[in-house]
Amino acid sequence: MTNGTSTAAVHSERRGQVLEVVCELLANGQLDEALAVIAKLVARNAELEKRLAEMLSRPRKNEGVSSAQLLLLLDGLSAANDEALKSADDKLREASGIDAMKSGEPMAAEPERSPRVKKPFPQNLRRIENTIPVPNEERPCPKCGAPRQCIGHDISEVVELIPAEVVVRIDKREKLACKSCEGELVRAPTGEKVVAGGRVGTRLVAQVLVDKYRDGLPLHRQKQRFARMGLDISVSTLADQVMWATDLLRPLWRSAMAVVLGEKVMHLDGTGIPVLDRDAEGGIKLGTLWGYVGGEGDRWTALYLYASTGKKTGQREGELGPEDVLHLRQGYTVADASSLFDKSFKREQLIECGCNMHSRRYFTKALDGGDARAALPLAAFKKLYELEEEIRDRDPGSKGAERQLRSKPVYDELSAWCRAHQPHEPPSSPMGRAIGYLLNNEKALRRFLDDGVVPIDNGIVERLHVRTALTRKNFLFAGSDAGAERAAVAYTLLGCCQLVNIDPVAYFADVLPRLSRRVRIADMPMLLPTQWERSRTATVSSISGATHA
Repeated sequence: MTNGTSTAAVHSERRGQVLEVVCELLANGQLDEALAVIAKLVARNAELEKRLAEMLSRPRKNEGVSSAQLLLLLDGLSAANDEALKSADDKLREASGIDAMKSGEPMAAEPERSPRVKKPFPQNLRRIENTIPVPNEERPCPKCGAPRQCIGHDISEVVELIPAEVVVRIDKREKLACKSCEGELVRAPTGEKVVAGGRVGTRLVAQVLVDKYRDGLPLHRQKQRFARMGLDISVSTLADQVMWATDLLRPLWRSAMAVVLGEKVMHLDGTGIPVLDRDAEGGIKLGTLWGYVGGEGDRWTALYLYASTGKKTGQREGELGPEDVLHLRQGYTVADASSLFDKSFKREQLIECGCNMHSRRYFTKALDGGDARAALPLAAFKKLYELEEEIRDRDPGSKGAERQLRSKPVYDELSAWCRAHQPHEPPSSPMGRAIGYLLNNEKALRRFLDDGVVPIDNGIVERLHVRTALTRKNFLFAGSDAGAERAAVAYTLLGCCQLVNIDPVAYFADVLPRLSRRVRIADMPMLLPTQWERSRTATVSSISGATHA
């Protein structure tokens, strides 16, 4: 080593051995070369700190950190002085596979990008022909003056909107009589309405429900929209329709509860909902909407239960808190590590499964706080989630085998890294809290490695809360405990529709009339969105097959 260039090369190749290189240069009397190495390190450190500050100052839209960002942070880390910590760092870095990107190897198989083409419009959209004629002055031939003949059309598709229209449906019920013997009259059944004798059709009611509880459009705004369409309807009338509709949906809500409690895997998470209360300070109390999701594969059912407090048990007659619900169930239950569930998870029949998204979130907070060491566990989580995406559509047996083969070694090193760093980290620091959360809940967090049916996190119910939070923000609060309970009923069925990706307006418009005519309790599960969609698909397929035959 005779010059600064070779020293820099050695430095770049021998990561973490800079002190030895400088000592060697000084021992050989190469003071200028040693100072050059130190100067380059100082300059690079300043550059990395600046880039890190810029990255952390940007508003975070999600918890994701790109591989390039993680590499930047990891390359800027100084080697730990403690040999055990350094070993843990190196092993976790190797297990995460983050350096594969640096060497030019893709971290996961990525499909080749095809040339960008315009995405065709969905085939289910109705096509309306719009013939555009050539202007009259251009129709004659400029050479001979004869009228030119049409030889075809240049065709392009343009998506357009036909404005919604409020109509008055005139129900003409047929009446039949026997003129021969003057027997009894027979009348056709009444038209579909939510309430017998009502004047609002079921599709309009369905739209009001979806707009309020899915799209977050309060009733007074819906009144203004209907006024622009020519219908003067009061907020109280719309509120009555919402009340009657959710009352009709209650049996389905109870059926959803039975289905969710009986599933092999159930997710649980809560979110607050402000409720008007004269006795509360400021006139508003904070209730809780407890969200539950049960199922596996492509069969999922959502459930929302309202509780007037955030306590683990219900405080009003008939009210169920999370402990009350968990007492009714056994099997895998995915939840955050809340003290509200501790007593319930002491039962052997109830198996606690942790949420690795929550665990990852603690390390993200440490990174946002300026602790670049969090890049190592975040790189490990990134590897775990990439593997989950790869095996997402596989059966539980195949998932379990892949997790044991590929995910378990990564998690083993992640746990070992946390155990190595925990004695050196204050428990109250962001990194200390992140390490403490993972190690204190390690058994539950690793549960997904042992059974392919167990998910890696509680994301499915947290994603449902996103829509709930948006609508809650728009209508500010529920008018009463009863109003919050009706919201729970609506959120339950809308959540089910979201999980199986069906149009909630079409679903409500079909189901509400059936419920108004009364349905047997035993038949209620067939009207839940998952079974409703399957039966409708089967009916369409049978009709299509008969037509082709």
